[in-house]
Amino acid sequence: MTVGLSPIAHSQELLHPNQCSSLPGFSSFDACLSLTHEVRILQRPRLRASTSSLHIKAGFDNVNASSLRASLLAKHTPSYMVHWVSFFLSKGACTLVFQVSPNLPSPVSVGTPQGSPISHLLFFIYLAPLHSVIPTGIMLSYVDDFSITVASDSQWGNIRCLQKIFIDISERGKNLGVSFSISKTELIHWGIPSQRTPHTTAPIELDCHLFRPSRVVRWLGYWLTPALTSTHHFCHRLTLAQAAFSFVKRLSSPGTGIRPFLCHPITQGLLLPILSYGTRLFTPNSGALRGMNSFWPRVQRWTTNGFYSTPTSILSGKFVLPSLSPTADTGDAWQP
Repeated sequence: MTVGLSPIAHSQELLHPNQCSSLPGFSSFDACLSLTHEVRILQRPRLRASTSSLHIKAGFDNVNASSLRASLLAKHTPSYMVHWVSFFLSKGACTLVFQVSPNLPSPVSVGTPQGSPISHLLFFIYLAPLHSVIPTGIMLSYVDDFSITVASDSQWGNIRCLQKIFIDISERGKNLGVSFSISKTELIHWGIPSQRTPHTTAPIELDCHLFRPSRVVRWLGYWLTPALTSTHHFCHRLTLAQAAFSFVKRLSSPGTGIRPFLCHPITQGLLLPILSYGTRLFTPNSGALRGMNSFWPRVQRWTTNGFYSTPTSILSGKFVLPSLSPTADTGDAWQP
């Protein structure tokens, strides 16, 4: 059903073009790349850009079967698909299995279950009405994470515009039965190299709560700064990789734990993705590469069981994994 409904969702405009995740050709990289690209485009005419990130609370559990059915019918979705979706969302049952239990199924209403392959697509269709067109800005979403970016002559104007958009999206969210998490709401004012005036520290009021602008925001695993530099992001990735490496080493003491031939798959499947996440969007600067180049030989020696005196060039050849150096053509790093 997912394979059949996905092309119909695109052709019948059941999905908004700015929705990403779990769709063919879209990922967190595409969402963050669109965000950073739009910020730079908005800054070209000397405008000040600001972004507010929002998160929907318990989004999958709040999907209303009747509202989703109405949305599908309004876009002329085939009737058999509408009936199947209605049955899928309304005929859920749960059975508790334990000793001497009757094993009787009980009806439950949990929106759309997250474990099903079609759940994400139905969730995107359900949230599509939350998107709106911003004259000088853009609204992006990745599953239940939204980012609203606006631009004007001043950051005070951005705050007023973001408040107005938040009121509008909150009203439309109430009609769908969804709301936004206060604890996960963030605000950032993007900087430009030629900006001489300091960033405003005035808070924005959303839903009777004050949010002060952050110097660093985390969205979809990317750490973004007002200047869109990569230092903070890769310092954080290095910290996560070091913590994972320390944990793995404790499980692989000599004679116990992980077998030696499994060290290479663990490095390639666990440590390398943690360390290199974000290299398609950012290029590490010399400072970030210095710290990573100090950490990576330790991983190589652990994987190959080499001596500490072994040159790193020999380790790289025996390691059968790339060294930490960006490629000249694409700017990406750690391409196997």
